Amino acid sequence: MLKTEHYNYHLPENRIAQFPADKRDHSKLLRVDRLAGSLSDRRFFDLPSLLEPRDLLVVNNTRVVPARIFGRKESGGKVEVLVLEHSNGEDRSGESRLCLLKSSGRPKPGSRIFFDGAVSGKIQDVLDRGLARISFTGGEKGIDGLLAEKGHLPLPPYIKRSKDVTLGFLDKERYQTVYAEQAGAIAAPTAGLHFTEDLIAALRARGVPVASLTLHVGYGTFRPVETEDIRRHHLEEEQYFITPHTARLINETRARGGKVFAVGTTVVRTLETAWTLEEGVRAGGGKTGLLITPGFDFHVVDGLITNFHLPRSSLLFLVSAFAGFDLTKKAYAWAVEKDYRFYSYGDAMLIL
Repeated sequence: MLKTEHYNYHLPENRIAQFPADKRDHSKLLRVDRLAGSLSDRRFFDLPSLLEPRDLLVVNNTRVVPARIFGRKESGGKVEVLVLEHSNGEDRSGESRLCLLKSSGRPKPGSRIFFDGAVSGKIQDVLDRGLARISFTGGEKGIDGLLAEKGHLPLPPYIKRSKDVTLGFLDKERYQTVYAEQAGAIAAPTAGLHFTEDLIAALRARGVPVASLTLHVGYGTFRPVETEDIRRHHLEEEQYFITPHTARLINETRARGGKVFAVGTTVVRTLETAWTLEEGVRAGGGKTGLLITPGFDFHVVDGLITNFHLPRSSLLFLVSAFAGFDLTKKAYAWAVEKDYRFYSYGDAMLIL
């Protein structure tokens, strides 16, 4: 099943979750057994009982940057800017950053945008799909300080928000995982949004350790697939880092016969990129543009926790590669019938 059209499915609009569950770990969890081809309904807080003591969970500890800001053009027109590249604590004043622009009229190279806090941006290059390179200058704390103080979380477009301050506070808390540490993502690794500190403690008490890596989710992950053959889709590279401790835990788990569960597609792509025949998972940093489609040979990941993804998306290709196309299709139909909630704030699957 290598044609993009095969990854369409019908989803009623009211199944797109606009808000998170009242409690993170009270969301629904669809247990998908690949060997038996069976499905069963659980709750996310059941997770410890569904794993074995020798298993390992690997999470993505990236943190979403409040990277959406508003400015005005020299003509006075309003501009919405989503900053896609971040400093990670380094001083990058004056450096150009890749950004996504929304404004009336196509911006021109050399034109300026003015923001709060005496920060301004000069457009250096205009690219396709609304992208542009902008050099930011001015302000006491520069563009990073402006984002920290005035930036908005870049929620996916299918989550509708007005200017309700209460919802802004809700999203600020709930559109981050409880273990988010390393700032640099423009979107949350949403499979991790269901975890609580108590649930992580319960997993560890069960004998299931939780290890972390970092992959900064970038804009390219959500770029629409426009190719007829899914294998021809191109994913933009994203930065990742795996600590020696995490690499050692993964390799030791596999050596003793335990299973490695990836929390989210970002973890899958990172681990499969970092795998080598000689060393297993290799510690260190790098970039990955790995596109996983049916037929992919998985070397590291034995189980996957993931949310329900958009039709015709690279994330759905990956899930189908892992669970099998037919079982994935069956699971999605089951979820629609059983009133599961979809996408970022929605429910999850545990694929065994």
